[in-house]
Amino acid sequence: MSELYVEAISGKRGETMNLTIGEIAKASGGELVLSGEGKSDTSVMSFVVDSRKVTEGAVFIATPGERVDGHCFAASAFAQGAVLAVVSKTPGQLAQETGESAPDWGSYVLVEDTLQALKQIGEYYRGKLDVKVVGITGSAGKTSTKEFIAGVLAEKYSVLKTEGNFNNEIGVPLTLLRIQSSHQVAVVEMGISDFGEMHRLSKMAKPDICVMTNIGQSHLDNLKSRDGILKAKSEIFDFMAEDGEICLNGEDDKLAAISEIKGHRPHFFGFGGGPGQDAYATDVVSKGLWGSDAVIRMGEEAFEVHVPLPGIHMVLNAAAAACVAGVLGLTPEQIAAGIEKIMPVDGRNNLIRLQHYTLIDDCYNANPASMKAALDLLAMADTEKVAILGDMFGLGEENEPGLHQQVGTYAAEKGIDRILCVGERSVHMFQAACGHAEETGHIVHFPNLDALLTALRQERKEYVPDGCTVLIKASHAMEFEKILELLKQE
Repeated sequence: MSELYVEAISGKRGETMNLTIGEIAKASGGELVLSGEGKSDTSVMSFVVDSRKVTEGAVFIATPGERVDGHCFAASAFAQGAVLAVVSKTPGQLAQETGESAPDWGSYVLVEDTLQALKQIGEYYRGKLDVKVVGITGSAGKTSTKEFIAGVLAEKYSVLKTEGNFNNEIGVPLTLLRIQSSHQVAVVEMGISDFGEMHRLSKMAKPDICVMTNIGQSHLDNLKSRDGILKAKSEIFDFMAEDGEICLNGEDDKLAAISEIKGHRPHFFGFGGGPGQDAYATDVVSKGLWGSDAVIRMGEEAFEVHVPLPGIHMVLNAAAAACVAGVLGLTPEQIAAGIEKIMPVDGRNNLIRLQHYTLIDDCYNANPASMKAALDLLAMADTEKVAILGDMFGLGEENEPGLHQQVGTYAAEKGIDRILCVGERSVHMFQAACGHAEETGHIVHFPNLDALLTALRQERKEYVPDGCTVLIKASHAMEFEKILELLKQE
């Protein structure tokens, strides 16, 4: 199992979920095997996929892992207080596989596929909840938009949000299973890479409000074109509530062209009050790396806000949050207060001030649109500017050279002082940057991450001078967080 999902997924400590062991067995279609003291009407308190995170009353989902089998840790989960395990092997079958004696388990539900069972349980639990679900999708900006929307809605409601980027067919049900009776709104990030995935996510989440950030150029290897991306993302509407609401980015040409979905007129957010925009920002004044001031306009209302995160795209996120907040009845005062409290997320345009330089930690993921947005942000710095840029994945083999070239050209045209390109695909970025820069002495290509790390350890100031601002950005698989940790040590 990916390391992304080793964190505990649990509700508030001490709060029982409206879900019993018997219901879990029914929802998953599995066979319930009760221990000597087990009862089918026992309520559960949380769901975990990491036995080390088990607390009293938890349900342990035994998942197949890349290195280890979760079934091997079921006994430990019960010892720590789990009341149920969802498994696809019996203790006897596990003993045959491992050559050890059969483990001592408590009550368990035996299913064919534990990850499929997780989705079925999440869908069932969602159906029991009296809570508004805001589903967020798009090619880029989902996580930051989620933070804005959740932060603003928290001014009026008890809000649960997706933690980190738990946004796929594992993360979405785990998020749903964190919702408690005290929550009034759940803000759920929903990410995909192929057709059909969003349909399955929507079936679980059943969003009351659907938000789309943009239609960019990500996952082109499967979705082929922006029209394909729009089609795949639009599956979010498949299980939207009958009285659901839709909030779209009016600055995106594909989204702005939508006039109706399943009988619903979308709400639009954007800049300057384009056609049909319901919440939009005007009078934007950049404060450089420290945010922007703007006026948010919603119908007859207009109010000033300070957006504490830098970049024009963050102002757009604020407009998106205002759009959703308007649907859910927040006042201008509540919206402005929520926007001003937004904090950066690690790996997402997170500014880190250090003794020798300032880092822009945007190393979680990358596509052409988010690369350009990050370079726009770096260009605001009033210091020497260094961009450490790595490979972008999921663009499709035929698209990769051209899209990497676009980013290299853009970096050079933005006047970035030092451009360090890392990875096999980024050689195209490097070549394009050299072809469009007035001086190429500070444009360097490293074949892989290890080569860059070695260079930084040996001659850090040659590549990252004191007093500069450094952008660190690439697709997650490039492991650019290692660059971040190295530079933090200086």
